[in-house]
Amino acid sequence: MSFVQFLINGISLGSVYAIIALGYTMVYGIAKMLNFAHGDVIMIGAYTVLTLLTGAGVNPWLAVLIGMVTCTVLGITIEKIAYRPLRNASSSLAVLITAIGVSYFLQNIALLIFGADTKSFINIITLPPVSLAEGQIVLTGTTTVTIIACIIIMTGLTLFVNKTKPGRAMKAVSEDRGAAQLMGVNVNATISLTFAIGSGLAAIAGVLLCSAYPSLTPYTGAMPGIKAFVAAVFGGIGSIPGAMVGGILLGIIEILGKAYISSQVADAIVFAVLIIVLLVKPTGLFGKNIQEKV
Repeated sequence: MSFVQFLINGISLGSVYAIIALGYTMVYGIAKMLNFAHGDVIMIGAYTVLTLLTGAGVNPWLAVLIGMVTCTVLGITIEKIAYRPLRNASSSLAVLITAIGVSYFLQNIALLIFGADTKSFINIITLPPVSLAEGQIVLTGTTTVTIIACIIIMTGLTLFVNKTKPGRAMKAVSEDRGAAQLMGVNVNATISLTFAIGSGLAAIAGVLLCSAYPSLTPYTGAMPGIKAFVAAVFGGIGSIPGAMVGGILLGIIEILGKAYISSQVADAIVFAVLIIVLLVKPTGLFGKNIQEKV
């Protein structure tokens, strides 16, 4: 493969990380918490779509829509039952431990329902591949759809946050939750909406990820979830453009590391680059320094 082909593959993988990272960055930016169960919501979305396709013969795009609705409801439920009671906890460690507990809970529920066997995911993207440079570069349908979906989602989400009333409420809660509540913003509804959007995007990411790498287990979302969190921190957690740029850069670094160094140490390279970036710029590429008055 040529360098350009590896670059395209990296952008495609990075686009999936970026979509997942948007869920992390929105929840942290608004609720100031890390939802480590987000990767497992991806897995639930993928299993939902696969079950509808193989068990019920549902139209692929309808299956994706139902998967999004399922993950949206799951995200709202997790926030309401597991995270909301701990929102004013004296220690943020309680929320972090709860998030890890929810992650393991979802994995074990998937094990009970779907079993531990690896299942082959059905690629619902039927767009034909495009050959460039006399066949030296190939854009598969999955790659094209993934990159376009990432751009559309990022653009739409940015417009939603900046131009709509619920979006402005999100920004207000992110800046100062107490002041936003005094101004009439429904904080609970705003945070629930954030979880709903992030979880709905997780379903899309799950379908795109499993279409590119067609295997599905109860642990499928674990490593992509961690890498997407790394991408969010890389770009500047709390920043929507940062999540996109961080995800794409992470995907490119991973693919180039596998191609030119070693597939066995590609993940180590990704985390090493993160450490270097944070040493130089602790808030990430798009993060802002916040000065606290004492």
